[in-house]
Amino acid sequence: MTLPIVRQALYLEVADRLRGMIHARSLRNGEWIDELRLAGELGISRTPLREALKVLATEGLVRLEPRRGCFVNELSAQDLEDIFPLMAMLEGRCAFEAARKASDAQLAELEPLHAALAGHAQAGRIDAYYKTNYLIHEAVQALAGNQWLSDMVGNLRKVLSLSRHRSLSQPGRIQQSCAEHLAIFEALKAHDSEAAQALAHNHLMRQLEALRALSHADAADAAPSDPIVIEEPAHVRTRQSRTRARRTHA
Repeated sequence: MTLPIVRQALYLEVADRLRGMIHARSLRNGEWIDELRLAGELGISRTPLREALKVLATEGLVRLEPRRGCFVNELSAQDLEDIFPLMAMLEGRCAFEAARKASDAQLAELEPLHAALAGHAQAGRIDAYYKTNYLIHEAVQALAGNQWLSDMVGNLRKVLSLSRHRSLSQPGRIQQSCAEHLAIFEALKAHDSEAAQALAHNHLMRQLEALRALSHADAADAAPSDPIVIEEPAHVRTRQSRTRARRTHA
């Protein structure tokens, strides 16, 4: 007996659409979400929109504030410091299990992705690099064959998408990231689980280091500069001093 195709609930389709808008920066970090306008743009009522926003709130992509509405979340520096070590541990475990479990044939299927990654890195195509990088992480996660691990990584990855490929904007980071990925891939092909784990862990921590450097650079750019003091010519200072002296004696 053929089972009927069950269409996905509307609010889940809306949630997918909103994720895409957040990732594409159509909805920017910290932005207040105008539900009335957005519902009109999507051609839906506010009910499925609100249900979709609740889904995104559980994923950490938005936050719901009483009497204020819904906002796209922003990751603070402390959030990144808290999340990345955890993500590094989990991604390292993914690489460890993938190196042990994946067959040579399965790993060979990742060759085109790594070749594409290298091409994007060489050309400096950040958006294309990020998408390919994402596919590689997902592939290694699948090869690990651990659903519990996969769910945890997937949930954290959704949150980290708020800082989507920002680390790659640091000069030289895209090339460094590519070299790290190629090293992880070599360890996977050698079925060296401990090396794969260490390399994957370090790869995530270097992303954090890049984000720290960018944050420090942004802070330096935003810092107020010292006031400019214009030195007056000596004869002007002398004349002003005489004027003040006459006023004092008067």
